[in-house]
Amino acid sequence: MERSSKHGPRVDDEMSRSVRAVVQGGTEPRAEKRMMAEPFGEDQPEPAQVPQGDRRTGAPPGLSSADMEEFSRLGRYIGLSALPGDRGALRRSAETLQAPDDVLGELDRLPEGETYATVTEVWAALGHRV
Repeated sequence: MERSSKHGPRVDDEMSRSVRAVVQGGTEPRAEKRMMAEPFGEDQPEPAQVPQGDRRTGAPPGLSSADMEEFSRLGRYIGLSALPGDRGALRRSAETLQAPDDVLGELDRLPEGETYATVTEVWAALGHRV
């Protein structure tokens, strides 16, 4: 190995050993032991534990996964530029975003003359749990 003029012989040898596994494709770990991640502590949950049932999806208490899916689906077809807006503005936005007929039918059920600032307000006005 060539000696550099920036380091002494001892530092050059140490640097050569530290990259040998990378250069030669050996099985020696690249990271030093002190840099390896520590195992989980006794007071920490195991990473393999996953909540059961509807709690897996992150649905708030009182709402099922199916409710959250429907809420999300409705929100996909209400553009942010339509909010705040009334039934007509929300329907036009949904038509622009090519909403399916069942979503358009839901928006047609909204009361006339009301203005909605959020998708949550629209969801509640349709009679769904919030």
